[in-house]
Amino acid sequence: MLARSFGTAACLLGRTWGYDDKGVWVSDGCSAEFVVAGAVPEQKEKQGAPTYVPNAGFLLFDGEKGQVYFRLFSYARYLNQRSLDPSYVDSFGVPHDIQQRQDMQLAKFFAPFSGWFLTPSFRYYLYVWSSNASQGDPAQVVGAGNLSYAFNRYLTVGAGITSLPAVRSTEGQFPYWLGVDDRLIADEFFRGSYTTGAWLKGEIATKFKYMAMVANNLSTLGVSAAQIDNKFNTQSYMLQWLPTTGEFGLYGTFGDFDQHETVATRVGVHYTFSTEEKQSQPNTNGIENSQIRLTDGSVIFTPDLFAPGVTVNTVDYNMVSVDAGIKNKGRSLEGEFYWRHLNDFTGLNTGGLAPMDDYGYQLQSSAMIVPKTLQGYISGSQIFGEHGDPWEVRAGANWYFMKDRGLRLNGEWMYVRKSPVGYTAYPMPVGANGPLFHINLEMNF
Repeated sequence: MLARSFGTAACLLGRTWGYDDKGVWVSDGCSAEFVVAGAVPEQKEKQGAPTYVPNAGFLLFDGEKGQVYFRLFSYARYLNQRSLDPSYVDSFGVPHDIQQRQDMQLAKFFAPFSGWFLTPSFRYYLYVWSSNASQGDPAQVVGAGNLSYAFNRYLTVGAGITSLPAVRSTEGQFPYWLGVDDRLIADEFFRGSYTTGAWLKGEIATKFKYMAMVANNLSTLGVSAAQIDNKFNTQSYMLQWLPTTGEFGLYGTFGDFDQHETVATRVGVHYTFSTEEKQSQPNTNGIENSQIRLTDGSVIFTPDLFAPGVTVNTVDYNMVSVDAGIKNKGRSLEGEFYWRHLNDFTGLNTGGLAPMDDYGYQLQSSAMIVPKTLQGYISGSQIFGEHGDPWEVRAGANWYFMKDRGLRLNGEWMYVRKSPVGYTAYPMPVGANGPLFHINLEMNF
């Protein structure tokens, strides 16, 4: 059974769910008592100094009319891509050069404020986010967030910017991944991203959780309102089942830092549909961009990509993912399968384009070699499509030198074969072929 801090942190962040020490599922912004009884929790006395809650931040203010929590997330990254091939040729025979980077960056700065106002049911989650590796690129600095109202543990309604629940890594675990701020290439290729919309989430039964979202597009960071059409034609749905313990660790994170003594399991299903327009796509180097690419890395909206005079202006994106995982005594094994179907192409001379289907998977295994201190992991992913079958393998380690999630030193080596994804803030560029590694010092409180 999870510690009370899991439920407390989840409530305070206002963007996910957790459990208290009674095993009660806690919706955004509500204590277990509020969720069950429907009553406002007793107000705490004003505190003289900020109180620190791990994974939630510092309590700056706690009064009768509201509550304010503050967090900071950042990491310094040394990245070495010098062993990658200097160029690649896409599936259409076009050569491309690759920049072989070696640099040190304070890669990201993330500062969220969260809490409630007037009633604990009304939650806010507002933040500033900077990707310093992308200096000069669109959406390098973002001010965003969302507002929500928790009716009970079965229903929370929200609006604003959040991640589409298109795959497991966009359910709200960031930054609690095995690596530091880097998804595997299959996850990065298939997923949706951060966008503006409205959603419902909660639990159907004790071990079944859901989220449904209607949004503007797959990725809104770096895209102005003038670039988006006037139709809410992006929809994303998530259902997860936690059959054994009814939880999967803090925020459902990857790996078993929580050291489960009883076997914890999960199964998740996701479906996303979106009509994507060329005009509403984020810049290729925008932070958290979610471009629709072919499996050779080509952006599908590139003029004359398929043949001279053929340009795609809109396409229907359909994506399904299924994931499963198991955790026990510091060990974990987690995997996800993806299927993407692209159809209904419109644009110049697109009548001859047939629907496209791409498939992929990722696998991640990890073990706490020293509980709360040292974690090792091995992972890999692969994508299958008519324009190429890229793949990768990774090995890494996390040293939690303060025996706390708040600070870790991460080192990760990877070998990638013809990556179809990449941008400035991602550890590899499009077309990456060969070995690379990075070392990260992460702070998260």
